[in-house]
Amino acid sequence: MNDSILIEIAGWVGVAALLMAYGLISTGKVQGNSVTYQLLNMLGSVLLIVNSFYYGAYPSVGVNVAWVGIAIYALTKGRTHTINKE
Repeated sequence: MNDSILIEIAGWVGVAALLMAYGLISTGKVQGNSVTYQLLNMLGSVLLIVNSFYYGAYPSVGVNVAWVGIAIYALTKGRTHTINKE
């Protein structure tokens, strides 16, 4: 499998992770400070950083780097809860 196919797959998996996080929070299945939500956002953003950088979409890289930073901050500052719904 060549690199461009792997980059495409990474991008689509990243999109799926972000949409799953959004769907879970929008339906009340998780809260914004849950580990699940933060990890899905971080995974999706990291994969989209790879995809966007490969294709030279630097504004998308920038917003996703910020998204990862927010997730890392939330996870490391103890602002997340392991229980999805409180």
